[in-house]
Amino acid sequence: MTGTNLLLKAYYEALYERLQANTELLVRKIEELLAKEILDRGFEDFDNEKYAAYIEACLAFVDERIETYNPFGIQYTFDQTRSREAFELELQLDWYDSREEYENLVRSARSKAQADDVEERLGALAEELIKELGAFPDKSIISAYKAEPCLRKLPDYIVARTIEEIVS
Repeated sequence: MTGTNLLLKAYYEALYERLQANTELLVRKIEELLAKEILDRGFEDFDNEKYAAYIEACLAFVDERIETYNPFGIQYTFDQTRSREAFELELQLDWYDSREEYENLVRSARSKAQADDVEERLGALAEELIKELGAFPDKSIISAYKAEPCLRKLPDYIVARTIEEIVS
């Protein structure tokens, strides 16, 4: 395994651990950010039932994101050997384009992995990646939502904003 791959795995594991440790804070932040975004954007017809449904969707997305970073399943999500067709299908299913953000993450990891002591410094280097780049794919989600806000994108956006607040 290359130094870059080791560092990326350490990055995802650090995100997993940080989010696992802050689940209660994630829930509180989601509730705050969702209420504020609904008010700020003037989304109409948000009764208690609809608000509860959006909270539930956000919490499901949090669980999904945490499992995405799970070190035991990470190879299935971020494995470089997956087919090009599967990758393209994933991009079509997502309403945001995270290719550039992922390329930046890999480029930064590759640069940091050039150090001779990369294995001894994996934890510190992973923390540097998180500090510099945040949690992948949050930047893509946030920028795509801000470019064209809508209710369909709202749960992903709220989760991305919340995760970025937690990890930064």
